[in-house]
Amino acid sequence: LTFSEAAGIDAVSARVKAALSSRHDDTEDFTITTQAAMLDVFGKVMGAVTFAVGAIAGISLFVGAIGILTILWIAVNERTGEIGLLRALGADARRIQQLFLLEAVALSLTGGAVGLVAGLGVARIGHAFVPAMPLETPPEFIVAALVVSTVVGLISGVAPARRAARLDPIEALRAE
Repeated sequence: LTFSEAAGIDAVSARVKAALSSRHDDTEDFTITTQAAMLDVFGKVMGAVTFAVGAIAGISLFVGAIGILTILWIAVNERTGEIGLLRALGADARRIQQLFLLEAVALSLTGGAVGLVAGLGVARIGHAFVPAMPLETPPEFIVAALVVSTVVGLISGVAPARRAARLDPIEALRAE
């Protein structure tokens, strides 16, 4: 049997099924799967894998955000005297807030960079074991990962930074 675009996949499948059935004494002890059906199943599997990886990434971002929030909250508590001294020396609330937001960005970028290095390392190891498998990370994905980690850091740092900026300089110095 030959395939032509005019015949169509379903028609060719039916003819192949009929030919095989006649050769197998009209017993259907075989399965015919078209390339389109296999690609459909592959697409569904890849969709499930993509969803799972996305869910894991989302959970990781949430855990990272909570970690940054906690670290900065503790930093504000431990550096209350330093904040009071900076305020007494003339730093305004906006500058204090910027200081803590910068710290949040530094933490998140460090975490993002470590995650990228680990991910790229795993991809290299995977490629070493299975050279035929394409495991490349496009540069725009790397940039997107760093941007997302920065945004997560900024969002996580807002509440502690505001708290630090609102500290009364006199009360903060007294806490020391």
